[in-house]
Amino acid sequence: MQANTLEKLQYISQGHSLAQQKNNILKALDDGARWIQIRWKQADEKEFHRLSQQVKQACDQYGAQCIINDHVHLAKDLDVDGVHLGLEDCSIAKARALLGPSKIIGGTANTFEDVQQRIRERCDYIGLGPFKHTYTKQKLSPLLGIEGYKNIRNKINLQGLPPTPIFAIGGIDSLDDIQRLVQAGVYGVALSGLVTQTPHIISSIKNILQ
Repeated sequence: MQANTLEKLQYISQGHSLAQQKNNILKALDDGARWIQIRWKQADEKEFHRLSQQVKQACDQYGAQCIINDHVHLAKDLDVDGVHLGLEDCSIAKARALLGPSKIIGGTANTFEDVQQRIRERCDYIGLGPFKHTYTKQKLSPLLGIEGYKNIRNKINLQGLPPTPIFAIGGIDSLDDIQRLVQAGVYGVALSGLVTQTPHIISSIKNILQ
């Protein structure tokens, strides 16, 4: 997967029910989101499958990339665009073997050591965070802040590591945050609450990321 084919804004879905999840995703698509990551940790398997089927169809209609959080076998069954894997989820290598070379596989990282691991594993992008405190994750890793992203970017450059798109994630709640993160060298941002609550600012976010 070529880096320049990746959208710079990821919307990570929110909602406590299938109806809430779908409604939030459709609003994001209507307002210009073209990368949806389906994340619904509390769902049972059947409900998550139903939501993923419906979102895949919607993404196809909008020309948007559809990524599933964690569920690699479901991603294969539904033929979505890829998966996002946490550090304790299925390995990148196993996911690649199952999904093939053309699918997008992203991985979570919290530290420079995690970033090194993800680059070695040859994932297509890295979700690096959290930037600030966020309520969407229960077990929160140490907060990076702007300086954390700058430091990791500098270490990547100093060590001459292969370029892998880095998306800032976790607690990004304003256009100012996004502007500062872009200046710190991130490729893009993965947003949940900000897009859920104010989908109409997606066009402004995309302007900053261009």
